[in-house]
Amino acid sequence: MNKQKGFSLIELLIVVVVIGVIAAIAIPNLLASRRSANEGSAISSLRTIHSAQMSYATTYGGGAYAGNMSGGNGLPTLAGVNLVDGNLGSTRKDGYLFATYAIAPTSTVPATFIVGGAPITTSGVAQTGVRSFLAATDGVIYADVIGGTMDWTRSPTIVVTGGTQIGN
Repeated sequence: MNKQKGFSLIELLIVVVVIGVIAAIAIPNLLASRRSANEGSAISSLRTIHSAQMSYATTYGGGAYAGNMSGGNGLPTLAGVNLVDGNLGSTRKDGYLFATYAIAPTSTVPATFIVGGAPITTSGVAQTGVRSFLAATDGVIYADVIGGTMDWTRSPTIVVTGGTQIGN
């Protein structure tokens, strides 16, 4: 009598289904963890840019802030004077796109700046974040969901409206 050993087709199908169920549970959590890590990195990057702007104003700007991180306004940039690393200086880091805007001081209004970070990919499986962030000269960081009401105005200094203030 010849006895064959091995798994039956039903047993193999059950194993495949169990693996599929585990993957269906684990993958969304993994993607959510990645988005959360990207948002944490974006907040940290805003703090870095804020510190770099303060250093820039006292060292290079004579009280004025850098207009941007990577070039275009004829002044030394935050990356050009090594106040931010090359990744952040390129305005992209960990799935977020960063931009900064500065207002020069006048005889009646002090210099101000704002820096913002927004997810590069805002939907789908490759979504890099669900919130955008802003920080102004005072260093307070605000967050809002994509498409929310957070905005900033120049009146004559930069003011952030909307959004939720997050812990500093």
